[in-house]
Amino acid sequence: MSNSSLAMTSPNRLYKNTIPKQRTQSVNNILQRMPKDVADSFSDEQLSHLHAALGARSWKKHSIDLRSTFAIPFSRTRIYYVFLVGKNYRELSRSEEKISAITSAILISFFVLISTLFGLLALYLLKSWLGINLFEDFSLGIWGWFKNL
Repeated sequence: MSNSSLAMTSPNRLYKNTIPKQRTQSVNNILQRMPKDVADSFSDEQLSHLHAALGARSWKKHSIDLRSTFAIPFSRTRIYYVFLVGKNYRELSRSEEKISAITSAILISFFVLISTLFGLLALYLLKSWLGINLFEDFSLGIWGWFKNL
């Protein structure tokens, strides 16, 4: 399975692919440590699989990187956890793109809803502070609660 985007040009060559340069560096490092004839013997498909296997192990800097273990009380078992937060550089699949679009729409709707509620609350408090009564003998009780704070 030959692909021109996966072609290699020399034993100490750079592995060309559409994948970011940081990942290709791991394949290059391995190829440079091999004898020339062994490095030349890899097919494009083998290099692609080697890249995929090494890419899964590449560690990058994350904004938040919490890794630790903790023991379960009264047991010899230990639990390992990892919490990572950082920018996603992967290309999203169609289902991930749909989920991302739906999540974005929900977050934007939630932001608009909360902003609208705070705006209405501010207008209501301003109306009450100015002593404007829209309905005689009716109050939501928010102004009284706010004054008691």
